[in-house]
Amino acid sequence: MQTSIIPVFIPHIGCPHRCVFCNQWQITGHQGLPTPDEVRRLIVAYTASARTRRHWEVAFYGGSFTAMPGAVQEQLLQPAYEALTAGTIDAIRCSTRPDCITPEILQRLQHYGLTCVELGVQSMDDAVLQQARRGHTAGDVVAATALLRQYGFTVGHQLMPGLPGEDWPSLVRTTAAICHLQPDLARIYPVAVLEGTDLADSWRSGCYQPLTIHEGVVRSAYMKQHFLEEGIKCIRTGLQATEDLDDDTQVLAGAYTPAMGELVDTRRYGQKLLPFLRSLPDEEMITICYNRRDTSRVRGYHNVTIKTAAWSLSQTLQWRQGDVPVGHIYVFQGRTRYDIDVNSKTGPTMI
Repeated sequence: MQTSIIPVFIPHIGCPHRCVFCNQWQITGHQGLPTPDEVRRLIVAYTASARTRRHWEVAFYGGSFTAMPGAVQEQLLQPAYEALTAGTIDAIRCSTRPDCITPEILQRLQHYGLTCVELGVQSMDDAVLQQARRGHTAGDVVAATALLRQYGFTVGHQLMPGLPGEDWPSLVRTTAAICHLQPDLARIYPVAVLEGTDLADSWRSGCYQPLTIHEGVVRSAYMKQHFLEEGIKCIRTGLQATEDLDDDTQVLAGAYTPAMGELVDTRRYGQKLLPFLRSLPDEEMITICYNRRDTSRVRGYHNVTIKTAAWSLSQTLQWRQGDVPVGHIYVFQGRTRYDIDVNSKTGPTMI
């Protein structure tokens, strides 16, 4: 059954810090605190528009939900809880800060039926967190993750490669630390420089050099590949496109593109497929077979992987859809068939 999110945005509300990268109005396209009636109407509008049965989840995004006063949390949770008990929706989730998780808070969330909490981790390097003015440490992430597990919540981690002070070794350490903590899911948002942020001022003064889109793809692909290999579901790569984010007077620099997810998967699939193709003899034609849902990942964004293979490989190649599991690529040469499990640590296997 398809899962659909009903997003409720609470930008700049409850958060005790103003991070250098943050302008939630541009990120979410929303301002101000919604009322309980607005939450109720939003749920009705989303669920009534669906033509088929879906798994509906109300998600409180855009701020630090559990940093708000308890009474405000309860006011916003109440209409979602009513919809949950009525069977109109199937789940409730929120995003918050790692240093705003306590037993009292989690008991409140449980009371209102919330089952998934996503933490704005951003980095597991304390020096990077300090430069970003996050106001929490990597240790807070470890403690919050453990407490969420203790109370039976699904745990999500949100990461932000490209923050000031991050280099490649820092990214590798962050990735390893997240893999060790084993959250249930992750989101990766490479840094975009937004107008109205301190990061924009640092960029203008030359004190901060943002990632290019290519660099953002490289770092995000590294993280996503390792997460998937460790069984951590990666549910988003790159910011969701909005009218504000697509305005080049608002996104000044950095690794933002609506195609970030496609570019990251193009790189991941290509890194698994192309080196293996180079290792095969060129006596017989090679057929690359993939699931229909993996077409753009295997062929590459704008067919870049096919084009790369055409000029860099001597073999004759054929590309086609077939009866292949999602996340796998079958490579046929003569009577031999190989299986590449893209999300696995293992190399190609003969089947």
